[in-house]
Amino acid sequence: MKIAIVKNYYGDFGGEETGGNVPKEYTADSTAWPLWEVFIRSKQGLDHKHAGSLKAADAQMAIENARDVYTRRQEGVSLWVVESKYIHASNPDDAESLYEPAEDKIYRHPTFYDLPDEIKHM
Repeated sequence: MKIAIVKNYYGDFGGEETGGNVPKEYTADSTAWPLWEVFIRSKQGLDHKHAGSLKAADAQMAIENARDVYTRRQEGVSLWVVESKYIHASNPDDAESLYEPAEDKIYRHPTFYDLPDEIKHM
């Protein structure tokens, strides 16, 4: 009788035939784990801010890893993780042509209105 002892870590499991829910292409011996961007909201009512990046096999693993890495001292009340391939950004070299059209629309910046004294916190 032969007994094999196998030590598995989180994310080591392949497809459903091994009991795991991690896709086969993201097994432990694979380097194909996607990159995830982590956003944290520090207090209720504030916006989420980018905290960093990490690699994980799936969204649940990314949230758990983000919790362990970025909120060890109870820095946050909410976490967002987004796979990096789904984030699209403008090119900084195109900033002039991208943002220039807003300068000639003064109605978007109502600085020429006089507010009554009764209106506060505007």
